[in-house]
Amino acid sequence: MTAAPLARPTRRVRLPASLATPGPRGTWARRAPLLPALVFLVVVTQLPFVGTLVISFMRWNALEPDRRGFGGLANYKAAFADPDLRSSLVTTVVLTAAVVLVSLLLGLGLALLLDRRFRGRGVVRTMLIAPFLVVPVASALLWKHALYNASYGFINGSLTWLWQLFGSHSAPQPDWMSAIPLIAVEASLIWQWTPFMMLILLAGLQSRPPDIVEAARVDGATTWQVFRHLTFPHLRRYLELAALLGSIYVVQNFDAVFTLTSGGLGTANLPYTVYETFYQAHDYGQASAEGVIVVACTMLIATFALRTVSSLFKEEAL
Repeated sequence: MTAAPLARPTRRVRLPASLATPGPRGTWARRAPLLPALVFLVVVTQLPFVGTLVISFMRWNALEPDRRGFGGLANYKAAFADPDLRSSLVTTVVLTAAVVLVSLLLGLGLALLLDRRFRGRGVVRTMLIAPFLVVPVASALLWKHALYNASYGFINGSLTWLWQLFGSHSAPQPDWMSAIPLIAVEASLIWQWTPFMMLILLAGLQSRPPDIVEAARVDGATTWQVFRHLTFPHLRRYLELAALLGSIYVVQNFDAVFTLTSGGLGTANLPYTVYETFYQAHDYGQASAEGVIVVACTMLIATFALRTVSSLFKEEAL
């Protein structure tokens, strides 16, 4: 019988003190590189908001420089009592809801289309993403002049061409921005934000386990049954995330309203009302109070968005 070989003594590796026993010094060493970015973020975002918050409690109208001083909650009371602000609040809700819901439905349809394999899918995907990459002001100008213009716009030109096919030269030539101003603004925003919804939902579709879908099809499930019982429940979190993020951005939209209608004909939303109070009424105090109200509404939506994102990450980690 041979003796069992002796076990080799294990060599202990000594870790640095900051890694072996994480304490205040080790934690500070790991977080110190992030300090410049934190300072920059505070300076760029938080200090201007603090300044806006301070001004919102002051009486500050450029047309009445002698009455400048502390006004307490007077600006907030005037803002909530202002019928124009209440009207713009309703317009903002209607505009945001319409744009987000229609963009979500169109984005879902496009995502389901791009989730299939077909020739030229990369080119189609790039073309569908392009509207989201256009500068918002350029997008609004495109819709205002190239599409909506009553004299040379594409929509009225198409109506003229269609009527001429049937031998008529009296095609309707409506002024779209005067006839349906709010729908005109919504259409331009839907065109711009549908690709954003499509990207989020397409990412959700591509994270779906393919073996479950294949097993369902082998068992005889139809396309509608696969979508209803597998795809849609999987996309629920992504649909919520897309809706919340879209709401945050559309609530703050200013470019389309300013460029297309200049806030007229019942299209003024909250950001445009703040702009009018600041640059036309020159009431800096009330404009700051209205700006704080807009930020509060946006933060309320952002809170739900962050909760949705955190729950989505938890589900992906399980």
